[in-house]
Order: sequence, then structure tokens, then C-alpha cells
Amino acid sequence: MSFFIGRNREARRSYSFDEVSIVPGALTVNPELVDTSSRLGAKKFAIPFIASAMDAVTGADFMAAMSALGGLAVLNLEGISTRYGDPGEPLKKIVKASADQVTRVMQEVYARPVQEKLITKRIHEIKKKGGIAAVSVIPQNALRWGKIAQEAGADFFFIQATVVTSRHESSHGTFLDIRDFCRRMKIPVIVGNCVTYSATLELMETGASGILIGIGPGSACTSRQVLGVGVPQITAIIDAAQARDNYFNKTGRYVSIIADGGMRTGGDICKAIVAGADLVMLGGTFARAKEAPGHGYHWGMAMPSKYLPRGTRVYVGQICSLNEILFGPAFKDDGTQNLAGALKTCMGYVGAKTIKEFQQAELIIAPEIGHEGKLLQKMQKVGSV
Repeated sequence: MSFFIGRNREARRSYSFDEVSIVPGALTVNPELVDTSSRLGAKKFAIPFIASAMDAVTGADFMAAMSALGGLAVLNLEGISTRYGDPGEPLKKIVKASADQVTRVMQEVYARPVQEKLITKRIHEIKKKGGIAAVSVIPQNALRWGKIAQEAGADFFFIQATVVTSRHESSHGTFLDIRDFCRRMKIPVIVGNCVTYSATLELMETGASGILIGIGPGSACTSRQVLGVGVPQITAIIDAAQARDNYFNKTGRYVSIIADGGMRTGGDICKAIVAGADLVMLGGTFARAKEAPGHGYHWGMAMPSKYLPRGTRVYVGQICSLNEILFGPAFKDDGTQNLAGALKTCMGYVGAKTIKEFQQAELIIAPEIGHEGKLLQKMQKVGSV
């Protein structure tokens, strides 16, 4: 439904995580009977969690730990790990920078060129530690580093930018032919980001194995403020999931939808999957893990841009292990720990034994449900400030 917003302009109403709620089912099942597994390409993951390709989140050790726990982590091939032989020092420099200087410091740190030998070295390190090697680049560098990553043994290749489409016009340079690239690559290619039905459908038609959904919802991303673009995640995911289902019915090929960003709690993750996501990608949530290389800080991938920085450094703290974030036990009551446990419990409440069944649960518009009956909680929070 569209609404008039002035004279001859109409706008469609869209929804974010805080505006909807999941309706319990008529049948409930014990969480121990629930299967949280999901697929990306031909690979099955025990839990539908992906750690973002952000320098403060993923490194070889973190990626190995994430793989061992049943999820996936992605390494930024244009990040600090492939610019410096020892990533520790530049990471410390970013962490110690003052708030008014951190963007400039990042621009200086990321000015060092990527070393192709380090791309191969990092992938070998991940594999040696027993991790699944998923790597990410922007579209402009896919051709340059895709072959290197594949030959080094990468398992997944992500092509990521603020907005990615299958069609692009430019007065200079060569635009990446994603269809041709996917055809040439022998490993699954995941593409993003986008937020509309049509863009999702066209990217699926390129041969991509997964599509990343989300523009600007991340905790360290400022694209919505700087550029004014974006669609609230619930609406974006629902539209993308409809494109996936229509594409599958037409071709018989299933392309996974990955909700990327905007999820702070187990409840948000559950809503994203009910909206239609097959997997979820998280950044700030995993930056809190003791295994994360950011020392409790987190920053957006576009923050070091010399042309138009679109990110910020935020302090999230290193509060517990990756295992506790995913599987508990939780010692905080804010929904940021035991995320897999929250997912299993919610699936049980709606009577869903699989992710596909969970995607059929009912969502309702409920913008005030987070505040209903919570007066004492609000008073205690105000009193503790």
C-alpha cells in the first residue's frame, strides 16, 4: 500500500525490526527437536550465522573458531590482513586514535596497498587452522583477486559494496560482468548488497549462490545518514525472499538470502529469518567476542574511504567468548548472548522444526510491543544512567 506524502508523490510504507513481532503457533515443539541448519551454495551449516568481512571482527583465528562452531566468517581481502604482514600494529593504531582523528588515521592505515602474496598467505592460514575460507572484495577488484583467492583454496567468494546491481553505466572504466564472473569461478559467489525485489531477482539470474540484503542498517555504517539511501530490513528481506521463491519456482535453483546488518539481539535474528532470510550476517555482535581482533571496537568497511567516508568507530567491548555469544550460557538479559539458543526457542514457540518451516511463521505489525508493560524496566534504565 502506498501513501501520498505531498502533492503527486506516493511512498510505500516499510518496516524495521522494532515494528513487527512473531506470532506463536498453535503447535509448540521442544527446542531440542529443532534443526537450525541452513545452506549456502552446496554447503550445509549447522547454524545460519555469518560473521561480516570487517577487520575488527574476522581474522584467521576467529574464522577457524566460527567454522568449528558450525557457522561461517568472511575475510576482507582489502583489509588490514592483506596490507600488513603483522595486522596487530595497525589495528592498535586505529583503536588508540582519538575520536576526532580516527577517520584520518584509518585513511592513512588503509592507504598501504594490498599485497597479493598476503591474500594467498591468509587463505592458507585459515585452511591450516581448520577454517572455512570465505573472502570478500568490492566489485572493482573481483577480477583481479578472484582467481588468486580461488587458486589459494578459498571456499566462498563474496562481492560486496554499499549497492550492487547486475547493470551499471559509467563513462570510464570496465564494469564487472557478474554473470560472466560467476560462470568462470569454480567456487560459490555471493553478491550484495541490495534491498529490492527487482535487484535481487536480477542478481540471482547472474548465477550467484547467495544475495546479501541490507543497505546501511549496520551499527557502524553511516550510509543512510551520508547518502540518504536504504530500506528498513524487514521490508527489504521480505521483498528479496519473494524474488528468491519466484526464481526457484521458475528455474529450480535455490539462491540463499542473507540478511546483512541491523540485528542487535536474538529477537531481531528470529524476525529476519521469519521474514525470509536463510542466513544472517552480523558484525558488531561478533566484534564483542574475545576472539575478535578489534579489541572491543568495531568500524564500518567504508569508513577509510578517502572520497566519502561512510562509517564510524564504535566501542562494543569484548564481553565474552564466541561460543558464549552463539551458544551461551548467557549472563546478560539483553538478547546479545546465546543467539542460537534464542533461535531454537523461538522456532519451538511457533512450532517450526526447520528454518524453512520457521520462514512460514506469521509476522504482525506491532510498533509498541517492545514498550507494552515495560514501565518498570524503563524507570530502572533511566535511574541507572
